[in-house]
This record gives sequence, C-alpha cells and structure tokens, in this order.
Amino acid sequence: MLRTLIFVCAALALVSAAPRSLQGRVVGGADATIGQFPHQISLRYTGSHICGGSIISREYILTAAHCVTDELANGTIVVTSASVLSIRAGSLDRFSGGMLVNVAEVLVHEDYNSFWNDMALLRLEKSLVYSSQIRAIPLASVETPVASQVIISGWGLLSTNGDLPRQMQWNTLSSISRLSCITAIGVYRESMLCLAHEQGNGACNGDSGGPAIFDGELVGVAGFVVDGCGSANPDGYAKVFYHREWIIKHAHL
Repeated sequence: MLRTLIFVCAALALVSAAPRSLQGRVVGGADATIGQFPHQISLRYTGSHICGGSIISREYILTAAHCVTDELANGTIVVTSASVLSIRAGSLDRFSGGMLVNVAEVLVHEDYNSFWNDMALLRLEKSLVYSSQIRAIPLASVETPVASQVIISGWGLLSTNGDLPRQMQWNTLSSISRLSCITAIGVYRESMLCLAHEQGNGACNGDSGGPAIFDGELVGVAGFVVDGCGSANPDGYAKVFYHREWIIKHAHL
C-alpha cells in the first residue's frame, strides 16, 4: 500500500507510480547530513516507507492527507487505520536508526478533496524524545516571499517509476507568484505553495507529506507534481501559513 505523490496532467488526470528498487533520491537532490533535518520523519505503513512528514511537537506529525487516505469509486474518502501506521524519526537511513513510534490517531483536514487542503495530523502513541536529530520545526509565521529559496527533503524516487533511496535526500526549489504558477500549470489557489525548479529536480513519489522549509520554518507540505517527477513544471505544496490556525487548533499547539 504505497502512498504516492499525486501526478497532475493538463486535464488534471491523476496517475500514480510505485518504486521498483532501493537506490535513488529526491529528483536532482543530494545526501542529507546528520542533524540537517531533525524535523523530517519517515511515515510507514506496516513497516514500509510511504511518505514524509514533519515533527511539529513531541506528540504530533504533519503530513499530507493523501498519504493516509483512500478514495473509493463513489468519491468517499476512507481514512487509514492508525494501527498500521508508524513513524521513524531521527535517522537519515530509511531502514534503521532513530526512534520508531506507532501512530495513535489520524486526523485528516475536513475539507480535503483530491489535492486541495491536503493536510493530516498524526498523534503519536508516545512522545518523541528531542535531541540534535529529533526536533520540532516552527510553523510558517508569514507568507513565503516570491523568489525565496525553499528547501525540500525526503526519501522520494529518483524519477517517475524510478528508485527509492536508502538515505534522505534534499534539494532547493524557488517559490513563484500566483501568475507564474497559473501560467506554468494552469492551476493555483491561495492554499497552495508553488515551487519552481529546473528540469531534473523536484519532489517525487515517497516525498509526499514531506517538508518545504524557508528561513527555519515549515512553509509547505509536499502534494503533487505535474507531468511526472523532475519535469520543468513547478511542484504543488499545501501552504502551511494558510492552514496555520487549523494546525494549531487540532495539534493543540
């Protein structure tokens, strides 16, 4: 049950892909170093990596709603049972190290629909123990300025239908304006953070739910890519600042 980054084509058709082997990276990325992303977690389904996520408190993880839901043929959204979900925190290695914690409760945004309001909170069974490699990240306190250098991280595929990495990867994208986003991919909402990059870079399957950070704050949650991973099109992230009050309320921050 691999949760994948949503793909959007010109007609907004949805396509998914699954990993085939165990090498690769965030598209165009580089190896992360110890302590570089202490907020990053690996979200796991029956023990296997499916998505990323961010530590926002000792008890709560922020991830994407599409990582923890299925959509039935009639459009009904079914939330994944917390009993099959866990997280690994404090490790660059997808397979070992850090702290494994089970998920106690899954809370999906009540207005989640396809890739809009694509946010979910995970309440953990036990509190995380903070260290140099496990630490919460502050939520965005202001809008992300246009042309900001935004850092993404995760264990996503090297390319569409490509390979999963063992070690966490990271890359730098650039926030763009509403007009630039609409011009590039024909879609934009105020709840969306549009991040541009050169071809051969960006997020991919397995990065879903993972963080986008700017100025030491969590500004986005990985949601979708357009025309496949690493295309010349910008990637879509759920905007944390737009959802800030919802997150604070439901995570009891």
